[in-house]
Amino acid sequence: MQPSRILPDLQCSLLCEDIRQEVTGNFILIGVINFIRVPQAPVTAGRLLVFNRWTAGFGEFTQSIRLLAPDQTTVLAKNDVKFALPDPAAHTINVAVFGNVTFNAAGTYFVEVLVDDVMKLRYPVTLVVAPPQGQNPPPAKSEG
Repeated sequence: MQPSRILPDLQCSLLCEDIRQEVTGNFILIGVINFIRVPQAPVTAGRLLVFNRWTAGFGEFTQSIRLLAPDQTTVLAKNDVKFALPDPAAHTINVAVFGNVTFNAAGTYFVEVLVDDVMKLRYPVTLVVAPPQGQNPPPAKSEG
């Protein structure tokens, strides 16, 4: 009996500053993000990309990517895309582009990757507020 559908595996998911595709079809990931360092918050990221590679599935699917605030419930951005895998040996690469995402405060944000509402991966991205090197942080405001 031939299966009508096999949920795919997420081979990788990477948050990047930019992604380019060569003439050969290969991808170049630019600025793979481990954490985000900014001089102050709130801050708006003009562009963030998520690179996902799916494999070992069969059928039609919907990928959902959510960027969550540190409270782990507030959705800052969401992207849904449909894709298909014609056989389990095939793979597909989906690139989600998020524009003008505002991070209100320092803390740990999260990227969630789902396929057909099944969580496949959830990973943290920490926003660190730090003054540029060589500069002192602004003085603390005194109360009184």
